[in-house]
Amino acid sequence: MTIQEAIRARHSVRQYQDRPLEPETAAALEAMIDEINREAGLHIQLVKNEPKAFSSMLAHYGNFRGVSNYLALVGPASDELDERCGYYGEKLVLYAQTLGLNTCWVKLTYKKVPGAFEICPGEKLVIVIAIGYGLTQGVPHRSKALEKLCRAEGDAPAWFQAGMEAVLLAPTAVNQQKSLFTLTENGVKAEAPRGACTMIDLGIAKYHFEIGAGKDHFNWI
Repeated sequence: MTIQEAIRARHSVRQYQDRPLEPETAAALEAMIDEINREAGLHIQLVKNEPKAFSSMLAHYGNFRGVSNYLALVGPASDELDERCGYYGEKLVLYAQTLGLNTCWVKLTYKKVPGAFEICPGEKLVIVIAIGYGLTQGVPHRSKALEKLCRAEGDAPAWFQAGMEAVLLAPTAVNQQKSLFTLTENGVKAEAPRGACTMIDLGIAKYHFEIGAGKDHFNWI
């Protein structure tokens, strides 16, 4: 499965098989995490065989079942951290899909388990991502109309359309889809209003746009 195919195949999954990650799969995922941490200056960690984070009533209220593996998205505290975690977290989500895994972004319906992962001084935990072998492959969610998520000065080229079609498939908190992409003669501008999870969502959407549009076709402004 290619990353482009993974964008279309990936749906949020909240219920998982009672099955540990295959060793080869976990090793491939951890290698990608190491690469991303070096590139982005993050401290993302894969937590394996740890069911306590999703054993609370809050997690059950969120309809989570069987989650014992998750990604902890940790990094140095900064104004850009949420967006960076969204961008690189989605890179991991789509890579995991190509490995035959399922995922779900989780902001609130879990609890921190002491010792499960490390948060160094000056760092913060932004969000976690449940990961494993889903009981199902999930279902698609309704998207906003394309014109509500983008603007263009003049006719939009095919690559911009392709980028926006990938954005429509990006996961967002409570399916809010608040990111706005604007095409100008100088490049593409992506923005979102400040709010709950909107900067995480913006990072996710920007990664989707890059995959759909092709990074060689534009520059960010």
